[in-house]
Amino acid sequence: MCGPDTNMWFRSGKCRSLARMVGKTVVITGANTGIGKETALDLVGRGARVVMACRDMEKAKVAVEQVREAVKGVEGAGEVEAVHMDLASFASVRKCAKQLLLQEPKIHVLINNAGIMACPRALTEDGLEMQLGVNHLAHFLFTCLLLPRIRASGPARIITLSSLVHSSGVIDFDDLNGEKSYSPSYRYSASKLANVLFVKELADRLKAHDINDVTVYAVHPGVVATELSRHLSDALFPGATFIWDRIMKLWIKTPVQGAQTSIYCAVDEEVASQSGLYYSDCHVTEPARRARNPEVARRLWEESVRLTGLGDFDPFTAPDTASTVNL
Repeated sequence: MCGPDTNMWFRSGKCRSLARMVGKTVVITGANTGIGKETALDLVGRGARVVMACRDMEKAKVAVEQVREAVKGVEGAGEVEAVHMDLASFASVRKCAKQLLLQEPKIHVLINNAGIMACPRALTEDGLEMQLGVNHLAHFLFTCLLLPRIRASGPARIITLSSLVHSSGVIDFDDLNGEKSYSPSYRYSASKLANVLFVKELADRLKAHDINDVTVYAVHPGVVATELSRHLSDALFPGATFIWDRIMKLWIKTPVQGAQTSIYCAVDEEVASQSGLYYSDCHVTEPARRARNPEVARRLWEESVRLTGLGDFDPFTAPDTASTVNL
């Protein structure tokens, strides 16, 4: 169970579940630092096999060794390894998905953790606006490609990290690529709104296909002191990074605290019967009105299928085999 954990400056949810994860395989994107790394450490300590899907393999190798060292001597600890995946490349996402399908007989938990925030306008390898491409589209593709294995591993869970700023996001279907206008913070908010809409639509489609043992969750981790804030100065105003580093960090969460809701949704017994909801500080919270629009969620799904090149691949009925992933 979770409840508020009093800190010097704020109250932060803490996952209090003692559930073990022995025999469970967890895939976490972007787990070499910050929230993802702390989530991996906790789940390995519970006995899980954790696979970190990371872009920078040198940093990932260091993180793997740090997690192994941290759980050394912990009775019943699991294992951890890293695989390469660059979320700015659909080819890399497909290659990683295929590798996981070949090497992991089961995938019980997928945590779409990686992300970028408020960066200057750039394009992915596939010519898509970087924040939407990395934060939403790549995770959409990754999830769909792994879903047949996740279905076969049920009960299973899929967790996607969003943000409170999804409330100010807008999905502009006439300018998804940010060619008509571009604001780093605006586009970040839109990508985080896309995360919540994705979870809602995924839950609805799983239910429509009578797949009841795969549950999905959207998570707001809180405002966390991680590398994610490195573009703040460009996105807001000169000196914003200084203010963030010297002042705001007194009021924001550490990566350990920021990881609590992800861990909660991955392990807590009570949430096993919940799906398609939005969580903050280890409890269900109502997302913004825009995140509850079924028509926008449905259209975003359809656009995501088109933009990622999924074609006729149906993750809800496709056979559980690596051969379904076209490289």
